[in-house]
Amino acid sequence: MATPADQRLLELLDKWLKSLELHLKYSSLDNDSYSSIQPWPEHQRPSRWIIELARQKALALQAQLRERVQMGDAQFSESVELMAFLANLVGAGHIERFIPLAHAETERAQGDPAPRSANTEPAEPRSAQTSTTGTREMPAFVAGKGRAREPAANAAVARSERKAPVAPNARPPQGAPDGTADPGAGDPGSAAMHEQVIADAARLVQWGRKWYELAELISSMANRPSLIDVRRILKDNKTVIDKKAGRS
Repeated sequence: MATPADQRLLELLDKWLKSLELHLKYSSLDNDSYSSIQPWPEHQRPSRWIIELARQKALALQAQLRERVQMGDAQFSESVELMAFLANLVGAGHIERFIPLAHAETERAQGDPAPRSANTEPAEPRSAQTSTTGTREMPAFVAGKGRAREPAANAAVARSERKAPVAPNARPPQGAPDGTADPGAGDPGSAAMHEQVIADAARLVQWGRKWYELAELISSMANRPSLIDVRRILKDNKTVIDKKAGRS
């Protein structure tokens, strides 16, 4: 029988795999079409081989997890969650590229007159090899005109936050040794979840994140509501969030 940790990981992997399938479909689009197909956060457009590699690894982890569930191994999922928490807290600060989550419900049809979330301009190609990954890079896609350099004080935190399922330096909620909340904590209608999203948003604003980035970042954290629910909570509580972040 699957444990709560098993269910959380299976749901997260299913979410990632659906997103990667959309990214594979988008890989044939030109930059203008790609930038308008989803309300993307600021990111470098991933190349197809990176997307395929991510899908391969996600499928392998999903297969291992299901095998462990059938074996009755109740510790495997908790160990994976602990490793993810520690990696994002202390070990993954150098990662600069990520594959943002894509959602079928927010996909825009080609030729949709809806305003883009950001403009697209060709960026100067980075060096063919990087010292951190050792992989060959494609010319960078950057959503946003004249991407500003992040302040040095929060650059490492911002890079980790883009991909972290759990926010760095956040106080672990009660109920789980790895810092994740108890099952059911992601109910978007609960007062506790509203307060959690508001606290997440205020913290991210203090770290220098832009308002349009908050919903994507928060919805990608463990035990948070969906992207649509997070956007609604943020919209309804903007004044409260600004006050908590010291911007009022």
